[in-house]
Amino acid sequence: MAVRLVHISDTHLSPVRPLFLDNHRRMAEALAADPPDLIVNTGDISLDGADREADLAFAKAEHDRLPAPCLMIPGNHDVGDYAELGASQPATSARVARWRALVGPDFWMHDLPGWRLIGLDTQILGSGIPEEEEQWAFLARALSGAGARSVALFLHKPLCIERMTDTTIDYWPVLPPARRRILQALAAKPPLLVASGHIHQWRDREADGYRQVWAPPVSFIVGEEAQPSIGTKLVGAAEHLLHADGTFSTRLLTVDGLKLHDVVRMRAAYAPEPEPPPAG
Repeated sequence: MAVRLVHISDTHLSPVRPLFLDNHRRMAEALAADPPDLIVNTGDISLDGADREADLAFAKAEHDRLPAPCLMIPGNHDVGDYAELGASQPATSARVARWRALVGPDFWMHDLPGWRLIGLDTQILGSGIPEEEEQWAFLARALSGAGARSVALFLHKPLCIERMTDTTIDYWPVLPPARRRILQALAAKPPLLVASGHIHQWRDREADGYRQVWAPPVSFIVGEEAQPSIGTKLVGAAEHLLHADGTFSTRLLTVDGLKLHDVVRMRAAYAPEPEPPPAG
């Protein structure tokens, strides 16, 4: 028997701007009708959890209602993004601490028959905060202890868009210096599956020996005006069947009733609002 893992991503939930809540709840209903063994959300669970505690708490509560155990890693909307990109919300220890207090670990491993799942916090890579070095040490332990198990790596941002040797500094993938360090760590135990989100497109493609699967978003796509199609723009999830012999299969999981929101056409409603000033 295989473990059926449903891989969701980019739910972008908020109690004050529930723009994508209907899609998340429709996904939950569909999963309840045929519950998987495990769910993984590869980040951006919240709309603006990087600054709004209420968004993170709300997103966690919504995921607690899903019909199977759910593992989560943070995205840029949850704990911030790379300072090199000029991020207005850079990843900081305070933001990571908020995630850990409200949601749980930002990096983790989870063993299944024949498999070791490793979830990493891509947002702290290159940040220089203490949590980054904790994660590098964790990754070395997780890989060295995998033994004969196959490894599936879960990230918010994909390792690369086209090639692992890409040198472009870009918003979408892990930045080149961190990518090189990850690849060095993975060399002794390469993962069979590298699963991620963030791109808001579905794609299943091998890049330099690594099979990268981008889960489609649950929430919205990004219109062509702002982002070209490099995969398929739709909403849904990915399903991974993980077999005890260390093999796997992946397919796109579509769900009837999900709305194909285009964030470019709803920018005014979607844009984060500033926090109100403290009273007094």
